[in-house]
Amino acid sequence: MKKDFYEILGISKSATPEEIKKAYRKKALEFHPDKNPGDAAAEENFKMCAEAYEILSDPNKKAKYDQYGHQAFDGGGGGGGGHHMNMDDIFSQFGDIFGGGGFGGSFGGGGFGGNSGGQRRVKGSNLRIKVKLTLEEIADGVEKKVKVKRKIQAPGVKYKTCSTCNGQGQVLRVTNTILGRMQTAATCTVCGGSGQTIESKPTNADAYGMIMEDETVSIKIPAGVVDGMQLKVSSKGNDAPGNGIPGDLIVAIEELEHEFLKREGENLHFDLYISFPEAALGVSKEIEAVNGKVRIKLEEGIQSGKILRLKGKGIPSLNSYGSGDLLVHVNVWTPKTLNKEQRIFFENSLTDENFIPHPEKGDKSFFDKVKDMFS
Repeated sequence: MKKDFYEILGISKSATPEEIKKAYRKKALEFHPDKNPGDAAAEENFKMCAEAYEILSDPNKKAKYDQYGHQAFDGGGGGGGGHHMNMDDIFSQFGDIFGGGGFGGSFGGGGFGGNSGGQRRVKGSNLRIKVKLTLEEIADGVEKKVKVKRKIQAPGVKYKTCSTCNGQGQVLRVTNTILGRMQTAATCTVCGGSGQTIESKPTNADAYGMIMEDETVSIKIPAGVVDGMQLKVSSKGNDAPGNGIPGDLIVAIEELEHEFLKREGENLHFDLYISFPEAALGVSKEIEAVNGKVRIKLEEGIQSGKILRLKGKGIPSLNSYGSGDLLVHVNVWTPKTLNKEQRIFFENSLTDENFIPHPEKGDKSFFDKVKDMFS
């Protein structure tokens, strides 16, 4: 069972943005890999804290998490949280919290790898796109091909080791404080942190040796995704200069409204309108389901407001087996105008015992049905 994000950061659901940031700052310092070398448990806690902060610091993501819990972000690559983020993402986020890498190399600030020794590797920037999905595509899962304009290293570009930072991507600074002389690291301004500078490049490349290229990317979207959910396609963002690693492609899901069906989590709702004679005599009806039409039989004397539950005809669960249900709401349509013959019939029926309402205990009121749906 995945641990609650609020519990991970040690805060309540009513915590303010400043309290969330403060809690993350404290936890991240406690579990930082450089402070706990070789400690796998501390590194796992560090990742969980980053994931919790990445969601709770964003008002939209926080609202979705409060409503749906982990299922709003874990499917098909999640929301870019700690278990799906690589360490570059986390260190970049960590650096932002402390003011853009003010803790320098000893705390991995500035979006580089977390190793305290060896050459740093810059990560290219992420790209973000929105993919619109029909309810049918969400129910079945779908593979989408999208054209992405991304930066790549220009063919023929050559890089050399940055002489300013000797390929480290960072330069050390010594400052005098009341606690004595302190050594910090800052991003090398010459190479931008990549550890490499341009030796030669084609004329169409930018100052970092990059060109723009259109690429068709295939995105596998699992069944059951939710509107606003973000999926990640690794390494399909912008390239980084030199020996850097590509950024990621972040895919935001937008659910298109269905003509007949309304979604509520994994369940679907369908309004079925029938005539008074159909309600009195009973009728067989073909209704719209997300994966095709379904024929249902309504017994004679069915009441308006009756809800029929079709098991497993809803949306597949993203994180478990099975699917939600299709709830068919029966509405008996009252004619707005009557001809003379019809009016006489109903006037004569006003005092007919058979037409006087006699609700039984088993006939739930509208409020009872709403209460059952939300209990």
